[in-house]
Amino acid sequence: MSDLVEFRHLKYIVAVAETANFTRAAERLFLAQPSLSKQIKDLEDEIGFPIFLRNRGGVRITPAGQMIIAYAQEALAARVEIMTMARAVHKGEVAPFRLGFSPFVNPELLEFFRNAYSSLFPNCPIHLSGGNSSHILQRLEQENLDAALLPMPVEGLDWVTQELARDPLVVCMRTDDALARAPEVSISDLSAKLKIFRDPEIHPTAHDRLVELLTEVGIDPEASCLAATPADIQWMVRAGYGVALVDQRTILDPGLTTRPIAGINWTADTAFVHHKKGDHFALPFLIRSLERTPAITPAKRTFLRKQEGTLQLNLLA
Repeated sequence: MSDLVEFRHLKYIVAVAETANFTRAAERLFLAQPSLSKQIKDLEDEIGFPIFLRNRGGVRITPAGQMIIAYAQEALAARVEIMTMARAVHKGEVAPFRLGFSPFVNPELLEFFRNAYSSLFPNCPIHLSGGNSSHILQRLEQENLDAALLPMPVEGLDWVTQELARDPLVVCMRTDDALARAPEVSISDLSAKLKIFRDPEIHPTAHDRLVELLTEVGIDPEASCLAATPADIQWMVRAGYGVALVDQRTILDPGLTTRPIAGINWTADTAFVHHKKGDHFALPFLIRSLERTPAITPAKRTFLRKQEGTLQLNLLA
């Protein structure tokens, strides 16, 4: 857009668009009508196309003008938003943001969120609280937390979820496991050795979904070892109790490695979650910021359907 377009022009354009009349717009802006008309005509001459079509009954917006007006409205709203944010930060009016998280959320996502928050609200603290997904959701409902980073799915009408990341789900095994000699793990080999699972009580919905999907690909899961944390999973694998499914970005202990599952793309999905009645000052700003700068990793999006001859499954880490 031309350098001639100043912030005042955006206000003028929006006022004319909303009143559909130069005289009423000038009154709203406390300007003389001829001055307003001239400034907008000069602007149109500079950018090379009309924003408005004038007639005796008022004005009509041109198709190109609709684009300019949408931009102007967004810019004006952003100005109000940033001034409101800055004033609240200056006055120390931003309460600490209470963020819950599951231990099965990748630490890189916590760091991503902290950076996003501090860029929006400098010197405003975040209070972190870890726990299993069921407990975190209870605390959100009780208004003891403002939001959370949780593995999906998160079911229920009270929750607003915004997907942050999806990462390939791979098989975690010992480096001396025979499965580590091949570049991939077959379904039959996985079925024989998959013994270690996250404790169902930590995220019942996710466990039920995982069992259902494993069954669909011919695996009858034998959950003989149940883990409360990622560290527990890795200890059980190292101790030789079996293999487990983990997020590909998981930092592995010495003596462990991972392999993809042949013919299947599974992902571990993580969401930013808050109650639909959440009222922390930062929430609307955070939501828009996360939409603009998602942390989603370049894994293939997968759904519960057959696609191009390969069974695609949306799973949890």
